[in-house]
Amino acid sequence: MARWEPGARDRLVVAAIDLFAEQGYDDTTVAQIAQRAGVTKSTFFRYFPDKRDLLAAGQETLSTLLTAGIAEAPEGASPLDAVAAGLVRAAGMMGPDKRELAPRLKAAIAASAELQERNALKNATLGAAMAAALVARGIPEPTSALAAELGVLAFGRAYAAWSQADGVAEDDLAGYALAALAELRAASASLG
Repeated sequence: MARWEPGARDRLVVAAIDLFAEQGYDDTTVAQIAQRAGVTKSTFFRYFPDKRDLLAAGQETLSTLLTAGIAEAPEGASPLDAVAAGLVRAAGMMGPDKRELAPRLKAAIAASAELQERNALKNATLGAAMAAALVARGIPEPTSALAAELGVLAFGRAYAAWSQADGVAEDDLAGYALAALAELRAASASLG
């Protein structure tokens, strides 16, 4: 087994998602994940404390990109325009490999209550980070919280639509995210 081969972290994530989808989360062991990824169990534990944390892989990067995009939005941008800037920035990290992995990830999450709980926690954490970035821009807390929740919802809807599309090269996640946010903005305006 290659212990120091590049890309071990990504291979572990892909192996885990594939195994979760094939045989279920509960029936998948760390040893099986490591073997499928072509690494040792020790290498697995260098990257992840346990198999639950595989779902959160990339969450810190995603959160950083979302909040940086919000912080860098033009001065005077509305809360939702700042969220849109964050969504566009974060969408840039999603390449074809993420798109290909998405249906398997969705299946694995749908099949496991524990992974559903972990995914909900991930979304709550992203929402809290976005809300904090909006508050740092001087947006009142209730408005920041609402805009952040709409941002998380838009990102989730966009990711689902993007991952199910045929995969046209110029078909990027940012366009889906902006469309989803616009749809939610219109829907929230009708709540009146």
